[in-house]
Parts: sequence; C-alpha cells; structure tokens
Amino acid sequence: MTDPSFVRTSLESWQTGNDEFLAAAVAWVRLRLARQSGPLETKPTAGGKWFQWRASDRISDQDIPEQDQALKKAAARLAEAEKMDPPPALRILGQRLGLSDFEQEILLLCAAVELDTRIAGLCAQAQDNPNRPFPTFALAMALFDDPTWDALSPERPLRHWRLIEINQPGAQPLTTSPLRADERIVNYLKGLNYLDDRLTPLLIPFEIPVESGLEPALPPSQEKLSEKLQTAFHIAPPGRPPFIQLVGADAISKQFVAWHTTAQLELTLLRLPAESLPGQVGELETLARLWERESRLLPLALFLDAQETDERSDAEKGSASEASPLRRFLSRSRGAFFLSTREVWPGLGGVVVDVEKPTPAEQRAAWAVALNLPSDELPARLTGQFNLNLSAIQQIARAAQTPNGSGDPVEPPTPAGAVDRVWHACLARTRPRLDVLAQRIDVKATWDDLVLPDTEMSMLRQIADQVERRSQVYDEWGFREKMNRGLGISALFAGESGTGKTMAAEVIASDLQLNLYRIDLSAVVSKYIGETEKNLRRLFDAAEDGGAILFFDEADALFGKRSEVKDSHDRYANIEINYLLQRMEAYRGLAVLATNMKSALDHAFLRRLRFIVNFPFPSREDRIRMWQQVFPAQTPVDGLDYAHLARLNLTGGGIHNTALSSAFMAAKAQMPITMPLVLEAARAEFRKMNQPVNEGMLRWGQ
Repeated sequence: MTDPSFVRTSLESWQTGNDEFLAAAVAWVRLRLARQSGPLETKPTAGGKWFQWRASDRISDQDIPEQDQALKKAAARLAEAEKMDPPPALRILGQRLGLSDFEQEILLLCAAVELDTRIAGLCAQAQDNPNRPFPTFALAMALFDDPTWDALSPERPLRHWRLIEINQPGAQPLTTSPLRADERIVNYLKGLNYLDDRLTPLLIPFEIPVESGLEPALPPSQEKLSEKLQTAFHIAPPGRPPFIQLVGADAISKQFVAWHTTAQLELTLLRLPAESLPGQVGELETLARLWERESRLLPLALFLDAQETDERSDAEKGSASEASPLRRFLSRSRGAFFLSTREVWPGLGGVVVDVEKPTPAEQRAAWAVALNLPSDELPARLTGQFNLNLSAIQQIARAAQTPNGSGDPVEPPTPAGAVDRVWHACLARTRPRLDVLAQRIDVKATWDDLVLPDTEMSMLRQIADQVERRSQVYDEWGFREKMNRGLGISALFAGESGTGKTMAAEVIASDLQLNLYRIDLSAVVSKYIGETEKNLRRLFDAAEDGGAILFFDEADALFGKRSEVKDSHDRYANIEINYLLQRMEAYRGLAVLATNMKSALDHAFLRRLRFIVNFPFPSREDRIRMWQQVFPAQTPVDGLDYAHLARLNLTGGGIHNTALSSAFMAAKAQMPITMPLVLEAARAEFRKMNQPVNEGMLRWGQ
C-alpha cells in the first residue's frame, strides 16, 4: 500500500515543478509578443531583466540581437522546466488529447491572457490595434514557429474538445476572431484537475451508503459479477474501455456492483440519470464531447441510470436522428460506461451482466450479522418474507437498533422485541413504492371472524402455512435450485359478492403480519400501448421486495380470456394477458385473485393457480354464526333472535350492511338494537340488491 505522506509529497513536488514550467512558458509567450510588438526597454531585477515594450516605436536592427538572446534564454529555461517527471500539465494534456506542438502553443497563448494581465496589452500591440487585446489564430500563426492551417479545423483537438472558445460575430473571419481558453482547461494547466462544473448539475448521488475511501462489501454472488467486469476492463484495448449493460430489477445492487468494480480499477464512478440528458441535439453533442474530454483528463466512469426508461418504442425508430438522447449520447461519446436498465437494450452491444439481489442464503447471513442475534430464527423468517438488498438490510437493522432516533445503539433487543421491531421496520421500508401503485387495506379480521365451511377454511390455512414456510422449502430443502418458475403462491377466491373473499385475504394478511394491497385497475390499465405491462411490472416487483399480498378484486376484468385477433386492439389486449400469464408464474409472493365470474377467467390462469377456493352462499348454520359475531361486544342489543335472522337469505356482506344500518337507526332513536330495527334494515338491503322481499320473514311478534 502506498504511503499517503509519500503521495502527498510527490504531488507537492509535481505542483511546484508545474508552476515553474507554467511561469517559464508564460514568460516565453510574453517575449514572443514583445518581439512582435516593438523595441524593448529593460530594467534590472533580482531574477534578470524585465522587458516592457513601447508601441510608439519600431524595432531597430540593434534591438533584434538582444531580443533574440532574451528569447533563447527563455526557451532554455522552458526546456529545463519541462524535464520534470511526470511531465507538466500542458504536455500531459497534449498527450491525452492529441495536440500538436503548434496547437499547444495556441492554447498556451490563450491561457496566458488569463494568467498574466500584461498579455492582453501585448496582444493589442502585436496586432497594431488597441481594440484587439485578445489572441487570434492569425496572431498565433505570425507569433510561433512552424504554424499549420489544420489547427483551425473543427476536427482537430482545439475545437473538437472545446479547449478554446471562438467569438465570431457576424461575418468576421475565423482567423481574426477573438479566442479564449476554456476555464476548465486553464485550471488544468495550473494543476487543478477537477470535474467540469457544467457536468456537476446533471449528476446525482448514489443510493448506496458509500463513505469516502470505503468500498462497499459485496456478497459472493455479486462479487463474481464484479470480477467478471474487472476482467473485461483488463482485456479491453488501451483507451477503449468496455461498455457494460447491467440488467435487472434491483437498481441498488447494480450500483453496488458498479461501485465495487470501479473502486478496484481506481476509477471514480459518477451517476447520471438518463432523463437528465438534454433533448436538443446541439446540447447533447456538447455534453458528449465534455464527458469524453473529462474521461481522458480524469480516471472516471459513468453510471447511466436508465432503470425506469422505456426503450420499447425507441428500438422501433429507424434513423439515428430519431434515437433517444441516451442512445445518441452513447454513440457520440467514449469512455467507461455502466448502463443500468431493467432489460437488455438491443443494438448497444458491450458486456451484458444480469444483477440480482443477494441470494436468500446471503440475505439471511447479512441479517444475522446486522442484527447480531444468537438465533438464526429471525433472519430466516425475514428472508422468507422480504427480498431486500444489502443496503436495505443494513439500514433497517440500524433503524431497529435506534428506535428513538437518537442515533445511539441500544442494548441488544430480546428475541421477541427484535422480531416485532425489525418486522415493522421492513414493512415500513417497503411500503412507499406500493402505496403509489395500489390501495393498502388496513387489516383487522382474524380467523375467528371468518365463517366458512371446514374445507374452505382448511384451504385458507394451507395458503397461510405455505407463505410462512416457503423459505424453508425453497431454500433449505433445495426446491429453488430445481425450479425457476412457480415459486410464488397464487390463489383464486371465487364466489358471489359478499361471501367473504376480501375478508379471507385480510385474515391471511393479519395472520402473516404482512401488508395487503387491493389493486386498483384504473391505476394499472392504460389505453397507451405498453403502459399496462409497465405498471404491472412495477407492482409485482414492489410486492416481491416487500413481502406484500396482492389482492386483485374483480380479477376477471384484468385476467379475462384471450380473444381472436381481429384488429390491433385485440392483439395488444392479448399481449397484456400474455404478459400477465408470464409475470404471475414468475411472481414469488402471494397473489389473490377474487371474482364472481370464474368462467370469465382465461384457462391459462387457472392452470397456473396453486389454490382455487370457492366461497359458497352461507348456509343457515353459517348465517347464525355470522349474526352472532356481527355486533361488537359493546353494542347494546335487546331480544335479537339469531335463528330467525338466519332465515334471511343474506351473504356475509349483506349481514354486515344490515347490522350497521340497524345500529345507526338505534342510535338515532336512542335505544338498543331490536329485532324490528334489524328487520327494517334488512328490508332496505333486499331492495338495494333488487331481491324479492318476503314480508312474512320481515314481521316480528305478529
């Protein structure tokens, strides 16, 4: 390992040498301009002679030898100062950007104006015009030896890399237009090598907790990917680093892999969102040139974040002018690029690497280390329900260990306290993404509230047991290694409205302590091509990470049968259903589909469902239990005949609505809930549902 003090001493020594070279170079330029301007007047100084020039006079023959002698001394001093190792910044710049000697002299002339206040006046004198205190191509060609016209070309480095700025108003000739050195380049010549401030506003911080000089540790599965990428850099031709496509749903893991890779290669990684790229061709071209220039001046790599960028329509565009800003940027610039996308973008080539979250075993090990618990029970349970990257695991563990927000760690929690605290921290961490995609249901129902036949109750408990034990079966017992699909648990709840389908989903969510989300079809289905699939993709990904239960109410509207293709609408509708079929099979959480039209579902969905639970119309015995449980314990009731109420052909939802309506009627009358009030509420419920009213059943005490 290099001693930091040695590095600092070497840097200070190089900076001193570069300052001496730059001072000698500016003095040499000043003498060149003075010789071009007029005779010199000298006065002694501690370091030799100080030259000033009078524009009113002309050069005489006796002045020329003295001027030539001064230039020879300045050139010798410049040559001596150039013998430093590493070379001075001007020479390094020339090597990295391909500048000829004459082009370096032009750049030095432009930079000298910024470094020495006397240069501007000498430029005016050298051009015999007090209104021209600035360098020009014409002045440079007259000033320096061996000038070449190709230095003016836009394809040559001075203009290609935007090292100089040309102010060419109107029809003014290029050769006499004012030149100005780019500020970033002037500072580079002074030894100040920093990122161009025109790029800084476009960059954003990484989402991983990276400290200065500290490389984030990678799990073994991601470490192998990083080693593969490092090998790709090592075998790449000099000056042509590989283009890397990082593919996958987890943006944070891709940032970890890219950061670790560049740290090993001693590159500084910067992050640029694809949506920050300018849409105007001219601005994009400038940005591409600036970035490639920066990547030659600094050890840089760029992480292009296109995680949420849709490439579907862009791939269909024909001409390069119609390509997306990201594609144009990549085609117009060179350097070390990491492109983060969900899927491979065609036509870009490069090295494609699929980056996944850490394996369940790696997540379990990370939980054990982060929580520092003696038992493996909690890490195993967390891994079974939540699919998180290392950054999320570490942040949740820290938050759980500092519950008061003080930042100071607390004593190791008890097993029971740790489970509750960490579990709720995981739920809170994963909620925000889902809350914008679906409606969260506040679950309150328990197994005791659910009234169903024994067969259906047994199937619901099997669903809950499989969700709870899936980590043990898939990971510890090796089923995940044998399967790449069907690792999720999907169930169909079929039955008419009000038979308890939603309550059953609530009961399972409550038992498993997981969030339950009802899918709002209006927020998912879109009339625009491809938008529905994109919304569903975000939904399933967020649910997998957070261990949430997805509840598709009225599922027949989304999971309907595919139809015969008669027009483009049919084709795209079938594409949406095909995508759902594939995504449901790959989904690794619990998805519940509820419908009262089972026959309307596509048969391919039914084949992929692990459970189909039929919710029958409740029997009279079930309705008695429902009436007995529907009124809370603190509700005042008087003389209710549950056997008589059970004769009413109401579903569980109808019983709940009737009970609630009778409670409001009793509250208004300031009396307990009685049979007449309940029967009156039942009459209203039947009429609301357009069902025939049996007045004989709705009479009481007659």
